[in-house]
Amino acid sequence: MLSNSCKFRPVLAGYARTFSTNWEKPIKAPPMVFITGEEMTHYAMNLFRQKCIDPYLDTSQWEYFDLSCKSRDKTNDKVLHDAVEAGARIGAIFKEPTITPTTIQREEMGLKNVLGSPNGAMRRGWNGFTISRDTIHIEGIELGFEKPVFFERHAVGGEYGASFGIAGEGVLKTIFYPKGLVDGSYEIDSRKLTDARNAAVTYHNPLDNVEDLAHHFFSRCLAADITPYVVTKKTVFKWQEDFWEIMNKVFQEHYKQKYLKAGILDRCGGDLQHLISDAATMQIIRWRNGGFGMAAHNYDGDMLTDEVAQMHRSPGFITSNLIGKASDGRIIKEFEASHGTVADLWHAHLRGEETSFNPLGMIEAVIGAIDHAATLDTTNQEAMTDYTTKLRKVMHRRFVVGQGTRDMQGPDGLTTEAFLDTVADRLHRQLNNMPRKEPEEVVLTKPDRRHQHFVSVDESAIKEMFAKYDKDGDGRIDADEFAAMIIDLGLAPQSTKAL
Repeated sequence: MLSNSCKFRPVLAGYARTFSTNWEKPIKAPPMVFITGEEMTHYAMNLFRQKCIDPYLDTSQWEYFDLSCKSRDKTNDKVLHDAVEAGARIGAIFKEPTITPTTIQREEMGLKNVLGSPNGAMRRGWNGFTISRDTIHIEGIELGFEKPVFFERHAVGGEYGASFGIAGEGVLKTIFYPKGLVDGSYEIDSRKLTDARNAAVTYHNPLDNVEDLAHHFFSRCLAADITPYVVTKKTVFKWQEDFWEIMNKVFQEHYKQKYLKAGILDRCGGDLQHLISDAATMQIIRWRNGGFGMAAHNYDGDMLTDEVAQMHRSPGFITSNLIGKASDGRIIKEFEASHGTVADLWHAHLRGEETSFNPLGMIEAVIGAIDHAATLDTTNQEAMTDYTTKLRKVMHRRFVVGQGTRDMQGPDGLTTEAFLDTVADRLHRQLNNMPRKEPEEVVLTKPDRRHQHFVSVDESAIKEMFAKYDKDGDGRIDADEFAAMIIDLGLAPQSTKAL
């Protein structure tokens, strides 16, 4: 029984397939680390596990770690260190969104410890070199970018590891001590401070793993027929020049000829292109057809992938995968949703209100983690691929046929619980080869952004904007008026030759 009062449209699959996997009892899944978080995402994932994982997968080889604030506080963060150790040992990790508590949240939860973000510990412990954030696409629905967009965010360095101090008038020096020794030390920077109050910030950008990032990025783009770009602000921040040089060196030595053969470089002037970060922000808006990839420093990558997420509907429709390397060269992959714990819907749930949380990004992360685990332990790899392929198809199809959550379907969309019930029902039918008698009815091709729960549109301002460009007042915008509008708004497409 589906726990939702909304009306259902006809949704029936009319094809039968032969599967080699017997899903009458759970099949042992390969070892994996499963990190739990909190609030709405944790609630939804618990439902998903009960309905869509436990009936089909024997997860006895999975190692579970609770990274909720209270668990971390109770164990003095030992649970975080244990999770990092397990991830390095096993190599495949799924992580629910977690909270890094503010001072107010510490008081509200009664925490005794100051808890930092777990992500830094994970990146260090797994020698993370990149965070891959790619657009998620649902066949038959226009979300934002027409083709996939790949992004590599350097997982270390920059502002995120900065320390700072407040200083007055005087001289500020940065001294480097090789291996911590005074011998051979030298001054990197010296500056005179003339203001009475200054914020002095120190950070560095490790470069040893940029080559790993380059190989990961260029091999992915090549396999997917995607045009690669390297993004920095090296014209102003001269220290970023090395990032570009390493990326370009790897490309020229290992990938250029392969890209030329594939015809990919025909789209970008015949060679790997560098984009200033300012230009990248504009191209992300203009290149709506997608089919491009960008690699950037840590901070730029964080900001630019937020822009990619908004262009592609929301953070729920891009992935977030930390890629690291174990000491023996094994690749470690951690998969999570790119959004947070969705506190607003959690508070509504606690008040007893209906919620309609879209778990797409989180379930895509589970699928990614299981698939990667199955490449590390191939005992039941065929069965795992069968499971994850059908799960993704079933989940995506719910949105196409009008059984999605309200951020996609509008007021007629399903509640959190009903959506997962529907996915579970269709997954059971798919895995057990239960054909439907009638074809599915496609009801959604392009969701209205106004349905997203965090969107508040000023309709009067939209009408004023329309009137501004409807020069002749006929209630329509012709081609010339449309061209003027998108040029004014900075949305006009540019050819690659303009770069």
